[in-house]
Amino acid sequence: MPSVPVAQLKDYVGKELGRSEWLTIDQARINLFAEATGDHQFIHVDPVKAAQTPFGSTIAHGFLSLSLMPKLMEDILIMPEGLKMAVNYGLDSVRFIQPVKVDSKVRLNVTLTDVTEKKPGQWLFKATATLEIEGQEKPAYIAESLSLCFV
Repeated sequence: MPSVPVAQLKDYVGKELGRSEWLTIDQARINLFAEATGDHQFIHVDPVKAAQTPFGSTIAHGFLSLSLMPKLMEDILIMPEGLKMAVNYGLDSVRFIQPVKVDSKVRLNVTLTDVTEKKPGQWLFKATATLEIEGQEKPAYIAESLSLCFV
């Protein structure tokens, strides 16, 4: 993660921080997520039945797509210099716009929308994270992500 002096953090508010590398969402990843969560709905794990739906194939769980955010964000989101740790502080909003079909490539686009010092040495970052699907106009989701950084 890029490191920024605390005095310059607010300079990044309102700026697009970048896009992640493309990541392919294959059936193996979808199946592993189904196993981890117990969500075996056929639209995720049964290619034959899913082919008969309007999606035409299996689709990734919405929460699978969302769970990729920390990994896809790690090389994009700025962090304050002297960072001791950062924790997921939650989400202010999430909207799933369209499903991610099996074997699609996705990437995350991140814009920093706010930086607030909650306590001395604790910085709350709010970012808009958009999961883009290669070749699609509409994203998979748009989320307002919160990260709490300790310096």
